[in-house]
Amino acid sequence: MRGVEFELLSCIVFVAVMLSTGGTCDIYDAAGTPCVAAHSMVRALYASYSGPLYAVKRAVDNATIEVPLLVPGGFADSSVQDAFCSNSACVVQRIFDQSPRGNHLDVGPAGGAPFSAHHPDEGVNASKDVLWVGAHRAYGAYFESKKGYRNNNATGLAVGDQPESMYMVVNGRHYNRYCCFDYGNAEVDSHDDGAGTMEAVYFGQSNWPWGHGGGNGPWVMADLENGLFPGKDRVNLGNPSIDARFVTAMLKGKAGTFSLKGADAQSGRLQTLYDGERPEHQQFPPIGGNYTPMKKQGAIILGTGGDNSNWAQGTFYEGAITYGYADEATDQAVQVNIVAAGYGRGPDVFV
Repeated sequence: MRGVEFELLSCIVFVAVMLSTGGTCDIYDAAGTPCVAAHSMVRALYASYSGPLYAVKRAVDNATIEVPLLVPGGFADSSVQDAFCSNSACVVQRIFDQSPRGNHLDVGPAGGAPFSAHHPDEGVNASKDVLWVGAHRAYGAYFESKKGYRNNNATGLAVGDQPESMYMVVNGRHYNRYCCFDYGNAEVDSHDDGAGTMEAVYFGQSNWPWGHGGGNGPWVMADLENGLFPGKDRVNLGNPSIDARFVTAMLKGKAGTFSLKGADAQSGRLQTLYDGERPEHQQFPPIGGNYTPMKKQGAIILGTGGDNSNWAQGTFYEGAITYGYADEATDQAVQVNIVAAGYGRGPDVFV
């Protein structure tokens, strides 16, 4: 019993140390799996970050303004956006990378997917999703079809079969059955370059012709190109639907294996949804080979698939990508930090 108590105490101490360092990317950096991308609409992901979170463009005159933090390491100063967009519609033009890499996300270019994806993407409505986080009013990035962000010239991301970890916090009530509401590592040419040329975390209800988890969705899955995977197989009933107002979705990949985790972003531990071998064959279409080894290219996408498939819906609040495969304790410390941020926590309410 004393051994169990010591293990529990060690875990509590580790989490306390991780939390004291600041944001999720401080946690990853301390664990030796540094962030190479850190994007957020609502808060700093480093205790020392003092730059802007995102930039909005005003329709009436095409002017832009950067939305700052209230204080370094703190939350978004949404009053700047409110004043700037008070008499005009605004779109999010850029989401700044808080990591030292400078991997900012801009409105995405056209891609190889058919129909609307052959045209450049559109920026999301900057004011459509309003939330409270940490008792501060903020805005999410509300994706509808034809919306998307990308950086095809990103640096520092995993390529080939190199290891990486990533997570995003999303609105658990806003999704659809189309591909692909993704965040992660993708092709540098915005085209489908075959199985294994991307690795991104997906959240939504898409189940045809792709795979799916248990129940009716939504699910946390891996977009590995030519397939949304709930696990090694097309169907994984052990990857359940997630019912929460805010959701933490996590994907980790290394040579031969990948792991999916998910949780309520307001409370509780991350649950392992899959941890094991990679798929052997792509789901659809019949091109591109298998997923071992991976052939990751190192671009960054948000809200679309690797070939700019941009028909999905979803709302993004924050996310990060690391170089390296984080361990279980780090994953859980990241989740504790997200819960502590206070998604849904307003001045007098927790919703």
